[in-house]
Amino acid sequence: MTRLLLGVTLERICKAVLLLCLLHFVIIMILYFDVYAQHLDFFSRFNARNASRAHPFSNSSRPNSTAPSYGPAGAEPLSPSTKPSSNQSVTEKPLQPCQEMPPGLVGRLLIEFSSPMTMERVQRENPDVRQGGKYTPQDCLPRQKVAILIPFRHREHHLKYWLHYLHPILRRQKVAYGIYIINQYGEDTFNRAKLLNVGFLEALKDDEEYDCFIFSDVDLIPMDDRNLYRCYEQPRHFAVGMDKFGFRLPYAGYFGGVSGLSKSQFLKINGFPNEYWGWGGEDDDIFNRISLNGMKVSRPDIRIGRYRMIKHERDKHNEPNPQRFTKIQNTKMTMKRDGISSLQYRVVEVLRQPLYTNITVEIGKPPPRLARG
Repeated sequence: MTRLLLGVTLERICKAVLLLCLLHFVIIMILYFDVYAQHLDFFSRFNARNASRAHPFSNSSRPNSTAPSYGPAGAEPLSPSTKPSSNQSVTEKPLQPCQEMPPGLVGRLLIEFSSPMTMERVQRENPDVRQGGKYTPQDCLPRQKVAILIPFRHREHHLKYWLHYLHPILRRQKVAYGIYIINQYGEDTFNRAKLLNVGFLEALKDDEEYDCFIFSDVDLIPMDDRNLYRCYEQPRHFAVGMDKFGFRLPYAGYFGGVSGLSKSQFLKINGFPNEYWGWGGEDDDIFNRISLNGMKVSRPDIRIGRYRMIKHERDKHNEPNPQRFTKIQNTKMTMKRDGISSLQYRVVEVLRQPLYTNITVEIGKPPPRLARG
């Protein structure tokens, strides 16, 4: 009797073990298929994300639509083979235009020039800037494409600070931009306005989609990132209040330091004058050209348009131009024949640095009378 009871008990235990094994097997299979399904879903979403990254400016809901003009050079539209299938969900949304007032702006900035600065440090601070000093926002579609032009000679020390401050400011402003240093070759008298004319043409050769041009001296740093580096309905004067002028506009017609014109505005005034050799006068000539062509200068609020200037001695071969006052009075007669339409120069070298594009140009010599003076 005892043996019979023991046999029944063992039989029940074996059945229970078999049931537990079967239950365990079923649970394992369920978990396996669930993980397998997630695995397939992950790879489908991963492939979709890679396809959208390869074409960051394309409209994923309309794969055959035309990409905006500020997309990566040489980007191709999605081919039919990469079209999302009917049962594949698309999570990437098309980029929206950048806001008029970007949300990441800081406002008033502390600008100082006492800390040592190197190009290596500036490069580390701006890893998103592409070769040649170019940048495009990745989270929105920029409203303009801006070329920033700097007339230059022997100002490497100033350039380091300018790049250190301006690259982060421009990125916060969601600007699609390229920075061009227009370096005057040789040691003849400096000609700021002619260099800016050269910069306008050379920037368009590099990228014909530029529709806004900012002309900036290398020693001027904005003290507020709400001073937006873009073009407006009227020519823009950005440097309203410099510290050397007590943060006030020196006179009503002042257009110096940092200014901006759209492509159409620049061509309408025939660019800048080419015959202002030495310091002074060309800014007033440009102001006259704007007024004579029926346009008005726009400016930011004086509290936002403040600038700090890096102190320096006057450059050699950039002495005050003794003819500037006479030339300013004759703008109406000279602006149609002296400007972009009459510009002559020779490109010596183009170097695409990590933070800017350097264009060295030979722009000729000043008239002999001015050279003797």
